Amino acid sequence: MVDGYGGWRVPRSPGIVGLDLAGSVILIGGVLVVIVTIMFGGIWIALGMLALLGLVLGLMMVKDRHGVNGVQRLGTRIGWRATRRAGSHQYRSGPIGKTRHGACQLPGLMARTQLHEFNDSWGRPFAVISLPTRGHYAIVFSAQPEGGSLVEHEQQEQWVARFGLALSALGEEDGLIGAQITVETNPDTGRELKDEVLRRLDPDAPDLARRALLEVADTYPAGSAHTRAWITFVFASELDGRRLSVNEFGQAVKPRVRALGERFHGAGVGAVQPLSAQEVCELTRVAYDPAAGPLIEENRLAGIPTPLRWGDVGPTGHETGWDHYRHDSGLSMTWGMTVAPRGIVQSSVLARLLEPSRRVARKRVTLIYRLLDPGEAALQVEKDQRSAEFNVKTARRAGTAVEAEHRKARQTAQEQERGAGLVDFSILVTATVDGTDPDAKAIAEATITNLAPTARIALRKLYGSQDSAFAGALPLGVLLPEYLRVPRAVRRAAA
Repeated sequence: MVDGYGGWRVPRSPGIVGLDLAGSVILIGGVLVVIVTIMFGGIWIALGMLALLGLVLGLMMVKDRHGVNGVQRLGTRIGWRATRRAGSHQYRSGPIGKTRHGACQLPGLMARTQLHEFNDSWGRPFAVISLPTRGHYAIVFSAQPEGGSLVEHEQQEQWVARFGLALSALGEEDGLIGAQITVETNPDTGRELKDEVLRRLDPDAPDLARRALLEVADTYPAGSAHTRAWITFVFASELDGRRLSVNEFGQAVKPRVRALGERFHGAGVGAVQPLSAQEVCELTRVAYDPAAGPLIEENRLAGIPTPLRWGDVGPTGHETGWDHYRHDSGLSMTWGMTVAPRGIVQSSVLARLLEPSRRVARKRVTLIYRLLDPGEAALQVEKDQRSAEFNVKTARRAGTAVEAEHRKARQTAQEQERGAGLVDFSILVTATVDGTDPDAKAIAEATITNLAPTARIALRKLYGSQDSAFAGALPLGVLLPEYLRVPRAVRRAAA
């Protein structure tokens, strides 16, 4: 029996006097500049430059509990003010907006995306989301989580073990660069249960049984929540050094769709089915306009498809605030994980965070995995181990945290040599409330803040980028780190 899980660590770069690699480079370079200035520019100019260097290094060394230093906070503020001055925090679409042909185009990172549909080897339709900004393609699957209620502990441990094996195997999938697992809870209208009861009700059933079933259908859904889950696979558009068009990608991936859906078989995710273009449009429209959810569900249960195109699923307007994102009928706030669960945790560590909350009707939790192929994983593990050894040797007193990092790095290297996979992971949590309720925002913020400790993680609100964070938490294949201005390869080299 597995007693717990752990061993994850944040990659840390080697540095001196408590600085990371970037800070160490700034320190050494700044000292050299000061020396040259003393020689050719005078002592007073050199002292001014030395004071400026000290200020920058001081800001880099002072970090909050989320590991964010003063330079990063200052950069975020400057970027947010530039966004406000440019008016990029507001968006208007539709007939009175600025989009072409009056369409309700998706904003921000999703503006240039396109949606296509193909049929897999079983003849099932599956949607492909094209993200041309980064040259990615995404395929979305629906899942039916089985939940942990009335399930023996041994069965839960088997699910987790198979889930881990599936993640490890994803690194060997050709062209696959990332995956998202999204769990969303939203209010249950009760229409689905009522339609199911009426459809199965026997007209010859006893009157007492009929009245009991109808009463259950009317009263049971009151105040209840509906849980949905999706698995999204994100592929690079380049294969064997050649960039594939969306049609070429669709033809190349169609024989693999069934195998992708079976990757997490036996991991507690239930039946996994690819989403059609219509279903992707529906989930995106409801995310940006929660008030449209009941109408779309009613049409779906009645067998009447809601006429939606990809160019019409975006909001008619949005406004990004410093700590919130207002879109159509909803107001959302998104948090990002800054500290993974410390120590050893049980398989149920995320249960409270994932389960429905009475105080936050619509909540979305997205686990993001960025996959490393075996070759890249080996290089990253070796680099992390060298960095940990350097930090231990250069520290004046190797404290408990430094020694623990060194132990974890060695353990990761040993497990990687035995065939274990390596993935980068993060968590985004989005709470969406009624945009017209003045008290809902504060209640949702307090609820998410209180739920974070139950999962033994630290969550930080993604200030100044709430619209991008909202898009990243949707199961649409937006891997936020890939959209940063500094390329991923450069960040890894400097980390």
